[in-house]
Amino acid sequence: MLKRTKRRYLALDVDSAETFEPKEFADGIWSAVTRLYGEHGASQTGLVMIHCDMERKFALIRVTNAASDMVRAALATITKIGDKPASIHVIAVSGTIKALQKRVKQR
Repeated sequence: MLKRTKRRYLALDVDSAETFEPKEFADGIWSAVTRLYGEHGASQTGLVMIHCDMERKFALIRVTNAASDMVRAALATITKIGDKPASIHVIAVSGTIKALQKRVKQR
């Protein structure tokens, strides 16, 4: 019997004067994770973009529970997305999207 994979949802704040396409933003996160941990490490994160709103500079991503610290470390290394300067900050982490949205609205 297979065990269910536990996941974590991360709310991200994009600190940049520039705007990004959702694909460009996701590629920037993937490249940061790959640079830090290699392709094998990146494949273990289970990283998925759930929501990306570049007007509000906000994004939601899903990762595996075991790799949440890895992804947070990789996000901290981001200084550029594409050729545009940017940094990403984790606002909140939760086990469900619903709880994460409640935590984000309280801020």
